[in-house]
Amino acid sequence: MKMITAYCNLRADECLVNGEVVARRDAGSEDSWFKQIYRQLDLGYPKFYKMDVLSQAGYLAMELIKKANPDITAAYADDEIALVFANASSSAETDRRFMQSYETGGSPSPSLFVYTLPNIVLGEIAIANKWYGENMFAVLPKFAPGFYLNYSEILLASDSCALLGGWLEVTAGSTDVFLFMVEERENGTEFNNGNLLHLSQTGLVAAY
Repeated sequence: MKMITAYCNLRADECLVNGEVVARRDAGSEDSWFKQIYRQLDLGYPKFYKMDVLSQAGYLAMELIKKANPDITAAYADDEIALVFANASSSAETDRRFMQSYETGGSPSPSLFVYTLPNIVLGEIAIANKWYGENMFAVLPKFAPGFYLNYSEILLASDSCALLGGWLEVTAGSTDVFLFMVEERENGTEFNNGNLLHLSQTGLVAAY
């Protein structure tokens, strides 16, 4: 049976893994929220600092899942984990910064241009983990559990053995990140519409 075996919710002020709060934002810190999490995890992955906020969010959520569940990906070959992500604003935050770099600096920033597509986060996660499986990024009006359920049927019926799903909505005004792992297991939370919707809302009241 398809089960959600791990998940991470990253909000504006706190981060939860499998429903448990693992980090809270220090409002007095000079570091951004994502940098605070990165330092707490002691990751030692310098490329993090070059990523846009969307890629940082996806990378951190994946690392948090792995930290809480160290063996979660060990059973799979490097091409057996599929990535299926979505959000509502695409790469709007980076697009805005890219336009500003042109308007204020006189020339567009190449380092920002790299991230003016939302699916770059998939590449960053794949590179960091040396994964080569199927991946796709969709832009949807809102979080839609049915999208992940339908797409998983296609992927898990082919060469993929597990799925990492993600909703990554990161803008200047909000942070709404939900990553979850789906595997064929006997234990876990059943992978269905109701459970996905429920888990995606974990931490919302506390964060806002």
